[in-house]
Amino acid sequence: MDGWETRRKRIPGHDWCIIELGVPGVIHGFHVDTHFFTGNYAPRISVQGACLQENISLPTRGDRIGSAATEEDFKAVERLHSEKWEYLLEMTELTPGYAESCHSYFHVNSKERWTHIRLNIYPDGGIARFKVYGIGQRDWSSCGPNDLEDLLSMANGSVCLGYSDAHYGHPRNLIGLGRAADMGDGWETARRLDRPPILKANKNGILQVPGNEWTVFRLGHPGLITHIEIDTNHFKGNSPNSCKIEACILTAKEEEEENIKNKWAVTLENRWKTLLPVMQVLLIF
Repeated sequence: MDGWETRRKRIPGHDWCIIELGVPGVIHGFHVDTHFFTGNYAPRISVQGACLQENISLPTRGDRIGSAATEEDFKAVERLHSEKWEYLLEMTELTPGYAESCHSYFHVNSKERWTHIRLNIYPDGGIARFKVYGIGQRDWSSCGPNDLEDLLSMANGSVCLGYSDAHYGHPRNLIGLGRAADMGDGWETARRLDRPPILKANKNGILQVPGNEWTVFRLGHPGLITHIEIDTNHFKGNSPNSCKIEACILTAKEEEEENIKNKWAVTLENRWKTLLPVMQVLLIF
């Protein structure tokens, strides 16, 4: 089975595991997939969470399939008192792993920052996939005033709030970790059909076409922007000819929600400031 399955319990208690989140942040929901676990899925689960210091170290289990935790493992975990962590999801039932019933979704009402979760299954069984959805949140108190940080990184809390087109790839891919694996791991729009049959460029090499595509992000933290990086990796024949970057400050949450509702159609021309004027995009192979 391509998942986590425990042996049938022959002793009191239930099975559990502790997971360090790939990106600390605010959790909005869980997705539990019991696919293929039809007669041996975990009947019930609960989820607890904690925000631990970065220097916390736990023994790595590795791929020790067919074995339970050792006494050393239990002693190391006991120091965390994970059984007392706050419940993000109380004990709830799952469904068997048939195609029509294997997916279970749970909403989380929490605004706190989490770094680790404890997944409890009752009393034993299997789960194919367990996904934690939320927004990354950096501990900005650890950053110095002159540190150079990626304010647009998903890991630091940036979020895509709107866009004009996402035909081949969603613009939220732009703020992912590392470089894109392929073109599908970036943002690509459909080719505009309102372009003239014969394209013309101005003296700066900027193509003169009607309209443009756009996307709006909320930075992970307000800050002074000093550097901008645009990576066209993998886009060798379909990268944009030019781009422009603007920024504004929305102080009230209602302002952001209103613009999202109107799909950013409400003009903010008096508030947007140009960070990068229209310029040609260089190809990076």
